[in-house]
Amino acid sequence: MDHPLLLLLSQKVNLSESEKKLGKDYFEPVEYSKNQRIEEEGKIPQYLYFVVSGFVRLYHYNDKGEQLTTHINCPPGFITSYSNFSNQTPSEENLECITDCKLLRITKANLDFLIGQSVSFKDFSISVFQEALTYNEKRARELATLSAEMRYLKLLEEYPELVHHVPMQYIASYLGMNPKSLSRIRKQIIR
Repeated sequence: MDHPLLLLLSQKVNLSESEKKLGKDYFEPVEYSKNQRIEEEGKIPQYLYFVVSGFVRLYHYNDKGEQLTTHINCPPGFITSYSNFSNQTPSEENLECITDCKLLRITKANLDFLIGQSVSFKDFSISVFQEALTYNEKRARELATLSAEMRYLKLLEEYPELVHHVPMQYIASYLGMNPKSLSRIRKQIIR
């Protein structure tokens, strides 16, 4: 089984051969270039994406027109504007490839069909959305309670590959600071 999503699924749930075939049939492989926007604000997110390789971010614009990165995804894992995808409502966020990316994608209708056909996909889908909720709660808590330096150190500990593949302005925005502050923190850590 060389399908990256099915490898991840099989670690969490038991998949029958027919369920594996469904997964291969309904998750479409796609490739996008660095800096390519794949979902746009003001529109209903068309797909749930599974990141096979590369880095993807969610961002929106603040009232000053500045980009604020709200999520950076490392492979493997899912990314979309979850609540908007689930409810099929227009998103306030953009989804953009930071690097060249290989992704698998599925529409809401096809995801609903898969969940209806497979208890394993249903269980896995529930766990993915629970993990997304937990991640967002943890992130909000850390932004509110940790210092900028502690947030950066935590990012280095949990996602060290980000600093090698993601521009510092996106990391700074994701951590709730400006690039100059992040640069100052990085210099202090190096000393």
